[in-house]
Amino acid sequence: MDESEKKIVQEDCSEDSIGSGILTLTNMRIAFDKTKGRIADFSKKFGETVIDIPLNQIIQVGKEGWFVKKVWIKVKTSEGEKTYKFGVYSTKKWLETLQKTITQNKNQ
Repeated sequence: MDESEKKIVQEDCSEDSIGSGILTLTNMRIAFDKTKGRIADFSKKFGETVIDIPLNQIIQVGKEGWFVKKVWIKVKTSEGEKTYKFGVYSTKKWLETLQKTITQNKNQ
């Protein structure tokens, strides 16, 4: 992270197509790091960063689900648009924080 980059919210969650990891929102980007854990000693280790998207590449955000709730982000990629769906604990909090952070980033 840059010196000017600040972590806003971070949570252990799962992405539909990638699996479990840590979702991190900063004032500049959203990132998802794969994790590896062992049940025997309850340890968890960060793996590689598989999603690292600047906030200005996010087209749309939303939440879905009735029983299993998820927050989703639609992003611009070189291949077109891609949607990622994250099973976070508080979808409402994540959605509000994402929208606020994206808006603040556009105004800078």
